Amino acid sequence: MSKFWSDMAKRCTPYIPGEQINRANVIKLNTNENPYGPSPKVIQAIQKESEQTLNLYPSPTTDKLREVIAALNSLSKENVFVGNGSDEVLAFSFMAFFDSNKAIRYPAISYSFYPVYAKLFGIPAEEIALQDDFTIPIEDFYQSDGGVIFPNPNAPTSIYMEIDTVKKILDNNPEQVVIVDEAYIDFAAESAVSLINSYENLLVIQTMSKSRSLAGLRVGFALGHPNLIEGLTRIKDSVNSYTVDRLAIAGAEAAMADVSYFNETTEKIIRTREWTIVEMEKRGFTVLPSQTNFIFATHPNKDAGELYTALKEKDILIRYFKVPMIDNHVRVTIGTDEQMAQFFKMLDTIL
Repeated sequence: MSKFWSDMAKRCTPYIPGEQINRANVIKLNTNENPYGPSPKVIQAIQKESEQTLNLYPSPTTDKLREVIAALNSLSKENVFVGNGSDEVLAFSFMAFFDSNKAIRYPAISYSFYPVYAKLFGIPAEEIALQDDFTIPIEDFYQSDGGVIFPNPNAPTSIYMEIDTVKKILDNNPEQVVIVDEAYIDFAAESAVSLINSYENLLVIQTMSKSRSLAGLRVGFALGHPNLIEGLTRIKDSVNSYTVDRLAIAGAEAAMADVSYFNETTEKIIRTREWTIVEMEKRGFTVLPSQTNFIFATHPNKDAGELYTALKEKDILIRYFKVPMIDNHVRVTIGTDEQMAQFFKMLDTIL
């Protein structure tokens, strides 16, 4: 710690991302990346953009991309905000909608960036414990003083909350913003986007990193009432007017427009996920119900930390969280069929 650090720098506890080992023979099943590359149209769009306009600043309003996203969600451009990955959109949301004198609520086992942002921005928080079946106790989220945020499906548990349940949380927080973090929603049943026109306090945040294979471009977006979008824009333009670069904008537009490729790869991942769950259960694992591109599992006779280490020694990375209640679970990203076959081959030697 340096004497030159500000109070904010001193109090923050940075987020720790999953391991990134850049070796060709490593199978990465630890960061929930899409195993399939982006649409070929994305590559074409990026190449075209790179040949023409990199000497010019990108659009600060990303209007065209917002229009594409809005059209796919039966909304207007004014309902859409675009940022440099959903993590940035989340950070702007904490600044735009949560105050330092009112406690917000989020699940105790959830996306670990939430406590990072709360601490960074000096926002008090109440961490709500999950129930024994790892579901969210919805009534504990009613009447929050400062607002509510939760992932749906939840991470790392992979469990999906039905839309009628989301509505109950919204109905019981009419004066506070409710943020639904839908990073994995394209692998699930239904998005809360359908509720936006009925709830002015609802903000839905999504990403192009997972289902659209653009983790390397860093593009995320929020959907909500125009007043909420204006709040996010005020924060963005007070930090950096140009948060999304030209190549990312061009690639994101092409990815959103290529619906057939998106449907094809998403369906592949869902099919492999269901097969993976069956195979895990054959080997004695208990797997939580998943509507994501990963599974969350535990084995009665194998320590999760040891399993993580043993697989890493065989060049297969999975995610292990040394956190109470889930410290004997592992999170496994769904890869290609070939990658999952290799995963099970190595897993069998360990078991």
